[in-house]
Amino acid sequence: MSNTRHSHIPAVSGAALLVTLGIIFGDIGTSPLYVIKAIIGSTVINRDLVLGGISCIFWTLTLLSTIKYVILVLRADNRGEGGIFALYTLVKKTKIYWLIIPAMIGGSALIADGILTPAISVSSAVEGLRNINGNIETLPIVIIILTALFAIQQFGTGFVGKFFGPVMLVWFAMLGILGFMAISAQPEILNAINPYYAYHLLVVYPKGFWILGAVFLCTTGAEGMYSDMGHCGKTNIRITWTMVKVMLLLNYFGQGAWLLQHPGITLKDLGDANPFYSIMPTWFLFPGIIISTVATIVASQALITGSFTIINEAIRLNFWPKVRIVHPTNYSGQMYIPSVNWLLFISCIGVVFYFKESTNMEAAYGLTINLNMLMTTILLAFYMRVKRYNILLIIFFLIAYSIIESSFLVANLSKFIHGGWVSFFIGALLVTVMWTWFQARKIRNRYLEFVKLDKYVPELIELSRDTSVPKYATHLVYLTSADDPRDIEAAVVESILENHPKRADIYWLVHVDVVNEPYRMEYKVNILAPEDLIRIDFRLGFRVAPRINVMFEKVVQDLLNSKEVDVTSRYDSLGKQNKIGDFRFVVLEKFLSYENELPFYEKIIMDSYFYLKQLSLSDEKSFGLDMDNVTLEKVPLIIAPVKEVPLKRIN
Repeated sequence: MSNTRHSHIPAVSGAALLVTLGIIFGDIGTSPLYVIKAIIGSTVINRDLVLGGISCIFWTLTLLSTIKYVILVLRADNRGEGGIFALYTLVKKTKIYWLIIPAMIGGSALIADGILTPAISVSSAVEGLRNINGNIETLPIVIIILTALFAIQQFGTGFVGKFFGPVMLVWFAMLGILGFMAISAQPEILNAINPYYAYHLLVVYPKGFWILGAVFLCTTGAEGMYSDMGHCGKTNIRITWTMVKVMLLLNYFGQGAWLLQHPGITLKDLGDANPFYSIMPTWFLFPGIIISTVATIVASQALITGSFTIINEAIRLNFWPKVRIVHPTNYSGQMYIPSVNWLLFISCIGVVFYFKESTNMEAAYGLTINLNMLMTTILLAFYMRVKRYNILLIIFFLIAYSIIESSFLVANLSKFIHGGWVSFFIGALLVTVMWTWFQARKIRNRYLEFVKLDKYVPELIELSRDTSVPKYATHLVYLTSADDPRDIEAAVVESILENHPKRADIYWLVHVDVVNEPYRMEYKVNILAPEDLIRIDFRLGFRVAPRINVMFEKVVQDLLNSKEVDVTSRYDSLGKQNKIGDFRFVVLEKFLSYENELPFYEKIIMDSYFYLKQLSLSDEKSFGLDMDNVTLEKVPLIIAPVKEVPLKRIN
């Protein structure tokens, strides 16, 4: 395990711990708003249910959030970065192909969670207004807050983000104080620390096992600790979690203490009371609602930006169609993806209108993030194997957490027909897109024809010096997917030499290699023919946007400074003035040729791929190329050519 600290990760300090509080714990921190209410539901309040439910929460936060994520999963850092795709890149070296499946399922589940969390959190907070006035219509308020939240994403959240830490500090302090006050009135609730009560609820209590579906909601933000590790660092997360867990448990136990004071009745008998707001003093109710609403906005913001990060990583790993990515501020790692933002917004508003109440949303919530946790467990077991952990420890970890998380999953599946299908459908749709895009690229690359570049270097040099051919550009740049510098796509050779020969003073080949590290930015120059043919290989981390236009200019400037290349125009009149020649990029845009006889599965995949490609960002835009110096050239993609054409000649 590497203990190397990375430059983009802040050291432990009061400021860093405050930032960690604001970025990492929004989702799991706002769960007290709805968890206890979900556990009790419409059931008559009784001692076994209350003590058992609180005991389950205590041990879930201990076994899943603390031991699995804070102690174990945070060790699996990729140069300081976390998240399920970062974990996948760490286990790719095992060459076990099917590991891509849990990575895709886990990533899709996180995005689905990013749709449901803002809806249920904001709704739960705003519904607290009914404790003041039972006739308040909360749905319009929720819609307004969510609309504003998604609308401001395009401007960047760096400035607003400065307030996240203080807001969450106030929030957690409020949780702890309110919980402590309630516990003081009914200290019997502290018996729930005994795991016997959890066992009794799950095994003895009638239908107690199915309550796990509601209990699971207390740990839904645990994956966020890992996904956002790169922003704060594992040490800051571990230190802050100690305080966060104490505050959460105080509030959960406080709500349980309030419930113990109301045995034999239902929450509906208490006016559909939410135990979270019921432990607040009457004079504090309105300020408490305001603080709760702001805290849920912070939690929602963290999940939205987290979804942007996941999609960016998926694009770099070839799991997702290329889409427009905007960097609205100079803050490190901050990005805005318009298509994802508005997809999340439409889905989130749809969820709110469909379920209307946070109580109804609880049925849909938890299922997808449960799947994500299971997928993380699988990938982490392989990571432990890569790091040569004791095999018995790996087996114990895999069996223990598979049983725990599968139990939660079974309980969550009982929600399927009551709304769980919504989150499952969203996750399944995202997995389908990822799988289609990945498989199509594999099929396409399988039939990609490469030729040896050495064979064509003399022809390229001769064409460069052939004045009888009109000069196409001073510098002609092609993007190539050939990993080996000695290879080149046949389509590139045909484009230069056969399809209207393109004479240039210097031919440039540019290759982009996505590496398993998050922020690497390196390049290598290979001068294949002095003054005629140069290849540049960029090695970029999976979280680095490929702004090839800017990067290419930087490389050319470096080569000029080291006098390795002369980019002065070779036109006599311009060369005398030391004018730099023009650079023109040629992008080969493939289309599926009619001259294909594909198997049914591959035809479905490729048709879906090219449909998604129409909706995605073009290659030139995705590589950050300026349109004024780019030529698009259509190239037919022939994967499985027609073997025989049954034509007969007649006289």
